[in-house]
Amino acid sequence: MGRELTIAILAIAVVGLLHSTAAQKTHVVGELLGWLVPPGGNYTYETWAATQHFAVGDLLVFNFTDGDQDVARVTREAFNKCNSTDPIKLLTTSPANFTLDTTGEYYFIGTKDKHCQLGQKLAINVTAEHVSPAPSPAPRSGPVTYVVGDKLGWLVLPGGEYAYEAWAYGKTFIVGDTLVFNFVNGTQDDVATVTKSAYENCTTNSTIAVYKNSPVSILLNTTGEHFFISTYDRRCLLGQKLAINVTSGSTVQPPSSHSPSGSIAPSSHSTPYASGPGAASPPFSSAPSRIGGGYTFLLIAVAAFFY
Repeated sequence: MGRELTIAILAIAVVGLLHSTAAQKTHVVGELLGWLVPPGGNYTYETWAATQHFAVGDLLVFNFTDGDQDVARVTREAFNKCNSTDPIKLLTTSPANFTLDTTGEYYFIGTKDKHCQLGQKLAINVTAEHVSPAPSPAPRSGPVTYVVGDKLGWLVLPGGEYAYEAWAYGKTFIVGDTLVFNFVNGTQDDVATVTKSAYENCTTNSTIAVYKNSPVSILLNTTGEHFFISTYDRRCLLGQKLAINVTSGSTVQPPSSHSPSGSIAPSSHSTPYASGPGAASPPFSSAPSRIGGGYTFLLIAVAAFFY
């Protein structure tokens, strides 16, 4: 009996250990970008952290060039002031690993020169355990109108090309939804629908349609990927570009009076496809999914501006 009890206890311990090991996750900070002074400022690592879930037992890995960078765990006050004089822990050799062994907030900064002030800083919140995936959202009651960039509108954002990816991240676009692009008329700004190749290469002389008068309302009437850029100067190269994936969704019912966060209910007077003179026929995109297919590498973004 004693031997059987011992075996049972060992079995429970092994199962618990395996569960704990399986639950542990390794988070590579910034993924391919690594740990450096980001071109997107402090919003870079904020946006990366927003795509993660941190739990006790997880490992945080900072990859950087030895000698050029370092990473320090600091207090919240030191994080806010970029004060590196008395860190909790300082690591100068890459890869720098931090085990998240308690719940609560963790703060990390780069201590070199003005690296922290320039955005090399990360704040995360650690929970007791990993939560189960959220249930699928309830079916829509109607189409949604999304204002691109929300209050910021359509312009060159500090986050570069990842800024509008951050805006689109987590949103569901289905046939029947509408995108609204707001910009200042008379400021040499526009929005163009383009092919995937033109989007990736910022080819501005090969567009499907160009709209120069704000607001521009574009009805998403086909499934697949839709690509948008600005054709002026180097604005596309600077990040004024948006790619979204549109799915068929479920049967769309009449729009309700309530809209999800970050969107507004479409008006019965809204233009079905595009507003302003020179509006052309709707573009068709059958590009394979890039954003919807697990594309979570959101490095440089200004998500904090959108919410």
